[in-house]
Amino acid sequence: MADILKTIETELPRGVVSSTIFEGANIIVYTTDSAFFKNGDAAIKDVVNTIKKRIELRADKSLLMSPEETEKKVREIIPREAELVQIIFDPQRSTLILETKKPGLAIGKGGFLLKEIKQATMWTPQVQRSSAIPSKITDKIREVLYQDNTYRKKFLNNIGEKIYKGWNPEKMEEWVRITALGGGRQVGRSCFLLQTPISKILIDCGVDVSSSDKNRYPYLEIPEFDLTTLDAVIISHAHLDHSGLVPYLYKMGYKGPVYMTAPTRDIAALMALDFIGVAYKQAAAPLFKSTDIRNMVKHSISLNYCEVTDITPDVRITLYNAGHTLGSAMIHFNIGNGLHNYVYSGDIKFGKSRSLEAATSYFPRIETLQLESTYGGKDCNYPPRKESEQELINFINGIISNGGKVLLPELGTGHAQEKMLIIEDAMETGKIPKVPVYIDGMIWDINAIHTAYPDFLSNSLRASIFANKNPFTSEIFSRVGSPQERKNVIGGGPCIILATSGMLVGGASVEYLREFADSSTNGLCLSCYQPPGGLGRQLQDGIKEATFNVNGRDVMVPLRLKFLSIEGFSGHSSRNELMAFVSQVNPKPRKILINHGEQSRALDLASSIYKSKRIETSVPKNLETVRLR
Repeated sequence: MADILKTIETELPRGVVSSTIFEGANIIVYTTDSAFFKNGDAAIKDVVNTIKKRIELRADKSLLMSPEETEKKVREIIPREAELVQIIFDPQRSTLILETKKPGLAIGKGGFLLKEIKQATMWTPQVQRSSAIPSKITDKIREVLYQDNTYRKKFLNNIGEKIYKGWNPEKMEEWVRITALGGGRQVGRSCFLLQTPISKILIDCGVDVSSSDKNRYPYLEIPEFDLTTLDAVIISHAHLDHSGLVPYLYKMGYKGPVYMTAPTRDIAALMALDFIGVAYKQAAAPLFKSTDIRNMVKHSISLNYCEVTDITPDVRITLYNAGHTLGSAMIHFNIGNGLHNYVYSGDIKFGKSRSLEAATSYFPRIETLQLESTYGGKDCNYPPRKESEQELINFINGIISNGGKVLLPELGTGHAQEKMLIIEDAMETGKIPKVPVYIDGMIWDINAIHTAYPDFLSNSLRASIFANKNPFTSEIFSRVGSPQERKNVIGGGPCIILATSGMLVGGASVEYLREFADSSTNGLCLSCYQPPGGLGRQLQDGIKEATFNVNGRDVMVPLRLKFLSIEGFSGHSSRNELMAFVSQVNPKPRKILINHGEQSRALDLASSIYKSKRIETSVPKNLETVRLR
C-alpha cells in the first residue's frame, strides 16, 4: 500500500497516465489520451478489483474544452425542464458542477446525459441540487469549496498521502481507547478523543450554550490533546453542542480534515455564524471569526450515508442515518482492518417523524456502542407523536380564538421544520385557522438547506418535494428579516411565531417572550430539551416572573402568558426507544458506553441495559478514558 500510485500506473496501459493523485481516500488518474478517457472504464475497474480502492479517471487539463464552449454544449445537452441554475468549473480537478432544480432530468436515464457531456467536453460532470428557497449560506459554502481550487486539490492529496503512507499491523501494539472531553454525564459540549497507536481522531466538538464559561467548552487542554498530531475531526450533526467549537480548532491552527454529511456542513456553518452574532448582541467578544468558519468549510469532506471511506491508515468510517436532524449521523469506525468496530451514536431518534426516517439499527460489525441518554431515565417516556401533535393544535386554537399570539421557541434545525410540517398540514386540513405564520432567526436559511438535500429527508417528504408540493415553500409562511418586521409582528394581530433559540438562551425567541409575557391572551409552547439553569427549564419549573434586558438594563417581567411544555416532539429517543434500539442493534454489541445525558438518567439507562440485556455498560465521566480493545 506504501506505493499504491505506482502500482496503479503499472497496471494500466503504458503511456496513458499523465499523473495520479489522491483526493482524500479516493484516487484520481489523469490521462492525456482522449481515447483512453472515453473508453478506459473497463481497465480502471480491473485495477479497482486488484487494489480494492476507489479510482476515478479524469481528463488532463490539456484535453478540456474551453469553459465557454463547454457551457454552450452543456446547455444544448441538458433539457430545459431540468432547470439548470448554474455551472461551476473546477479546472484544477477537471470537474464541473451542474447545479439544477431537477437533478434526475440532468443526469438522464442510467446517467446517459452526463456521459454525453463527458464525451463531448472531456470534463467530468457532477450534479447537485439547488435549493428551492434562495440561500445565501449554501451559495457561499459552495463558493468557498470551489474558488480556491489549487489549495483544495493539494489539501485532499495530502490527506490521501497520510492515509496510504504505509501501515503494518504486525509491527504495532493493538489497542484502542476513547477519552471523554465533554458530554460525559452531561448534555452539552460533546467531544471525544479516539486514539490508536497511530491515529488521533476527535469526535464532535461542541459548546454548552447554557453553561457558565467554566463548563462551557470541552477539556481541550489535557496533555494528550495536541492539534498538531490530530488526524481528523468527525461531526455527527450540526447542533452547537456537537459542532459549535470546530471553527475555533482552525483558529488555533488545526489544518486537517473535518468529516460530516453535506447538510451538516452547511447547517454547522450557519449555526457558527449565528453563534458569532449572538456574542455581539451580548456585547461579548466572539470566540472565533467568520474566516475561521470559512476555514472549516474549506477543510471539510462531506460523506453520504453508507459511504465507506478511510480517514487514517488504520481507521475507516461509515456514516448512517441517526434520525435526529437533517444530515445527522451515527459514525461506524472499522479500526485496524477489523481489529475493533465501534459505533458512536451521536444524538439519535429511533422513531419515524414527519421529516426523517428512524435511525438505522443494522451495522456490518460492532463490538462497542456509545449511546446517548438525553431521555434515558425511567420517567422519560413521552406520549405518541400523534397525541403530541393534537395537544399542540389544541393549544394553538385556544390562543388564536382569544386573539392572541403563539410563540414556539425552536431549535433552528430539526424541531422548527417538524413544527412547520405539522402546522402546514393542520391548516390545509382545516384543523387550525389560517393565520399568519412567521419564521424568525436562522430557521428560514435552514429550511433552504432542507430543500437542497431532499435525499436526507423522509421518504414521504422527499416524494412531496419531487412532486413540486414542497411544504417549506407554502404561502402560509412569512420570513421576519429585520427588527422593523419583528416590531410589526409584535404589534399585529393573532399569529404563530417560530423563532430561535429553542432553549430561550438568546435569539429572537427571548425578544418575543419579553413582549408577550405580561398578557394572558398570548401563549408559549416549549417542545425541545431545556438544560438545567436555562430560562426554558425555569419556566418548566413554574417561575412566575423573569428578568429581561431592556435598553441595556435588567427588567423583571411577570409571566402571565399561557404556557405549555410538550416532550413528544423531541428529536431524541425516549427511554422506550433507546431500549428498543439496543434490542434491535444488529449485531449485538459486547460493550455499551453511555454519554450525553444528565448523570441520573445516564446511570439509570446503563443499569437497565445491563440488567435486561446482559451487556457490559459504562458511564464515563469527563476526562475519563476507556480502553475499547
